[in-house]
Amino acid sequence: MQTTQVQAYRAGLLHFHADPAFTPDAHHWHEDGLLVVADGKVQAAGGYAALHAALPPGAVVHDYRGKLITPGFIDTHVHYPQTDMIASPAPGLLPWLNTYTFPTERQFEDPAHAAATAEFFLDELLRVGTTTAMVYCTVHPQSVDAFFEASEKRNLRMVAGKVLMDRHCPTFLQDCAETGGRESEDLIKRWHNRGRAQYAITPRFAPTSTEAQLGVAGELARAYPDTYIQTHVSENEDEVKWVRELFPQARSYLDVYDSYGMLRPRAMYGHCIWLDQGDRRRMAESQAAAAVCPTSNLFLGSGLFDFERADQAGMLLSLATDVGAGTAFSMLQTMNEAYKVARLKGSYLPALRMFYLATLGAARSMQLEGTIGSFAAGAEADFVVLDPHATPLLARRTGHTESLEELLFALALLGDDRTVAATYSAGRMVHRRP
Repeated sequence: MQTTQVQAYRAGLLHFHADPAFTPDAHHWHEDGLLVVADGKVQAAGGYAALHAALPPGAVVHDYRGKLITPGFIDTHVHYPQTDMIASPAPGLLPWLNTYTFPTERQFEDPAHAAATAEFFLDELLRVGTTTAMVYCTVHPQSVDAFFEASEKRNLRMVAGKVLMDRHCPTFLQDCAETGGRESEDLIKRWHNRGRAQYAITPRFAPTSTEAQLGVAGELARAYPDTYIQTHVSENEDEVKWVRELFPQARSYLDVYDSYGMLRPRAMYGHCIWLDQGDRRRMAESQAAAAVCPTSNLFLGSGLFDFERADQAGMLLSLATDVGAGTAFSMLQTMNEAYKVARLKGSYLPALRMFYLATLGAARSMQLEGTIGSFAAGAEADFVVLDPHATPLLARRTGHTESLEELLFALALLGDDRTVAATYSAGRMVHRRP
């Protein structure tokens, strides 16, 4: 009988079992650790001395001493069709959409263009250590097929969906309530829970959907309760004002979505900057989650996310790049900007909290704790190998760190794609730095 070969990885080992903001000793840290993997799943994670002797004969040990292994990063809000328009200048969100976003997304009616972009996008994610993402496609169903085909080829856990948009956009990107709903349901049936793929019902944002289309999105959310919902909320003050004009009956921007049944577990709301405390409490009680997008919010001048008030309300939080308004695919660079946003808003994000938000915090926000985001036994073996000596400056700084917090802070503030020595998905290496 053929047996599965066990693979083990020796390095500094870090993962979380709780949120460091609320639980002392929320992390597991082994300076000389061992991660044991078989059949694409975590078998064990702990100290090398304790686990090495229990390895079966023939187990292969990969030596990454001097480096740090964490669960793969999780990006909870990103637009793959906007890869080619990253770093495009505009004075604000709405002109940026009209000048760059919509013309770029038009190209995804071509399946070959969609496929080529999806291939590049996924390779870029893996290069920066991101193993799971919640991804916006375009209104074109073929953009979703192209993305999931590329993801399936790499055996990645990815969430994605067709954008729903039936007003206040160019006619070449408009669908309608009936067509958008039918195409979304067809895609759900084709892709949701196929391998490691999961589907997200994806109204772009309230202003670009009629009440009829929002109603259809809510119906889909009820009919398929284990699908995801992803959209934008309260990103920009002009946008919030626009929503107030379009939906005068709603108490708030968030209330628009709530009135259509779209606040529930597995609902991910991008930005959440201009929420009030009533909105934040409603997010918490519904278990809908916030994707905090600091590089995007700074780039577009949208505002500063309030970590303190979100924590007071008990909201589920995660970090996200929001490329192409976001200016980097790297979750390390996203942590860098999140730290600064928190400081400008009067709060403080320790490095441990930032790494939590990019791993277990994101998995909890997605209702995937135990599946991704940690090294719990049985979790999928998605992980990243970080090199504290990747650049001369990083090596010099980490050579003088005196605690885990200092080490992680240096990685977050000085790290980028060069810091990622290797990325693994389901126990298989999918990227190695040259």
